[in-house]
Amino acid sequence: MAFANKWVAFGVGVVAGVAAVSLVKNPAFKKACAAVVGKGLQLKDEAAAFAESVKEDAQDIVAEAKYNNQKKTEEAKA
Repeated sequence: MAFANKWVAFGVGVVAGVAAVSLVKNPAFKKACAAVVGKGLQLKDEAAAFAESVKEDAQDIVAEAKYNNQKKTEEAKA
C-alpha cells in the first residue's frame, strides 16, 4: 500500500513539474509575472522614499529641539 502511494506522489510530482514548465514558457504568464514584479519594485521605491521623508522630518525635529534647548540655555545665562 505504501509503495503505491509513493508512485502516486511521484506521478503527481511529474505532472506538476510538466505543468509548471509549460506555464513558465507561456508568454502571457511571463508578461503577467513581469507586471507583478514591476509593481513590487515600484512599491519598494515608494516605501523607501516615504521612509527617507520620515527620517528627514525626524532629523528636522531633533535639530529644532537642540536649537531651542541651546537658546533657552543662553537666555538663562544672560
